[in-house]
Amino acid sequence: MAASDRTVVHLLRHGEVDNPEGVLYGRLPGYVLSALGHEMAQRAADALKGHDIAAVITSPMERAQQTAVPVAAVHGLEIGTDLRLIEADNIFEGKKVSVGDGVLRQPQAWRHLYNPFKPSWGEPYAEVAARMTGAINSARDLARGSEVVLVSHQLPIWIARLAAEQRRLWHDPRSRQCSLASITSLTFRKDQLAAISYTEPSRDLLEMASKVAGA
Repeated sequence: MAASDRTVVHLLRHGEVDNPEGVLYGRLPGYVLSALGHEMAQRAADALKGHDIAAVITSPMERAQQTAVPVAAVHGLEIGTDLRLIEADNIFEGKKVSVGDGVLRQPQAWRHLYNPFKPSWGEPYAEVAARMTGAINSARDLARGSEVVLVSHQLPIWIARLAAEQRRLWHDPRSRQCSLASITSLTFRKDQLAAISYTEPSRDLLEMASKVAGA
């Protein structure tokens, strides 16, 4: 395969967010990276340092923009923005949704939970898949023969992967393979998807943070 026929689109999830109240922040403004999140962003940048990155494009959310900064700096690139990479809309934005003390215990919330396959509480999975696939294809066309980084969010990235693998879009959120600051890489041969790989440059940071939280 000629080098010019190979294009890689890296889907980078943002790093940890400063969210002491533990709410579902979704598309709400003002949620930025924590100190650990900035370290995770640098880890991602280091992991991509030896790659032929032609562009760095991000969701408009602050946490995604911040995650893109070290990646773009390593390659001397300006950061672009694509609205299609934004977090999925969700009716429960600003609320706690954790088991036991969240909004899901409130009867008035149950009317939003009637269809988990769509889902009824937020942006339909099919719409997320369509916009993410469009963003990926645009990035592939922009970076023909090289690589491009798209910074987005867990649900959109996972839905994009399910769509690329032609799997069903509804799923158990606990099954998502998309940890903080992880990189899901889609390799294309011309316009055809040839391979998908997944790496976690911040795995040890996540494990350390989990141990501290559980201490």
